[in-house]
Amino acid sequence: MNRSSTAVPAAPEETVRPALDGIPGQRGPVTRAAPSRPAPEAPAADPASAWRRLRPWRLLPTPTGTPFTFGYAVVLAGTSLLTRYADPAFVSALHQGSSTDVAHLMQQPLLVLVASALWIAGGIASPYAIGFLLVLTGLERRIGALRTAGVFLLGHVVATLATEIPVGFSVLAGHLPDSSLHRLDYGISFGVAASIGALAGLFRPWLRWLVLVAFGGMLVEDLIAFTDPMTNWGHLLALSIGVATWPLVRRWRRTVG
Repeated sequence: MNRSSTAVPAAPEETVRPALDGIPGQRGPVTRAAPSRPAPEAPAADPASAWRRLRPWRLLPTPTGTPFTFGYAVVLAGTSLLTRYADPAFVSALHQGSSTDVAHLMQQPLLVLVASALWIAGGIASPYAIGFLLVLTGLERRIGALRTAGVFLLGHVVATLATEIPVGFSVLAGHLPDSSLHRLDYGISFGVAASIGALAGLFRPWLRWLVLVAFGGMLVEDLIAFTDPMTNWGHLLALSIGVATWPLVRRWRRTVG
């Protein structure tokens, strides 16, 4: 006896009717759109994380991040404390021995050029002391320790020689008295001025010219006051030396960064 089987007709599939006439309906199950969920709220700003992103501590020197500026600052702090608390006669003798006047430059040029940069004229609270910390820290973080030292020494040495050598010739010509050969001259201001000029070249244009106009204007005012014209001319020259290093410091920044 042969078995026979009867086919059971399949249930008709549900047809999705088109929403517009002329568009054929599509066979298949009807899908429903998932309900929209509200967007998550943005987390509140964390003041501590914003402070960390600003990293204000990078404005000051550190032993590992800016070894030249940090070590130099320690030396300057020591000599400033010595100036404040040591016997005044002893301090005066040290300043005289470190002076880059014409007489000392003729006898011991290398010694006094280095020794004169170990003192802060006006003390540790002077504007140039504060500028030293901020400017040299910023410059060293961008171009490195040795190059920052080179910019500082370039401004210090060239501006010192450019202001003292004319004094020597003026004494020889009889335009200045012999006492001008022993004019007291020491401090870090020439090196700081050159470093300001160099660092300005690494800023955005608006900040660069703001720094140059503000600092340069202050130097011009000092020159007009005519209280110490040789030193004031030296500051302007040192600033110009820093500006002249822009091609170098920009190239150095690319290699460091």
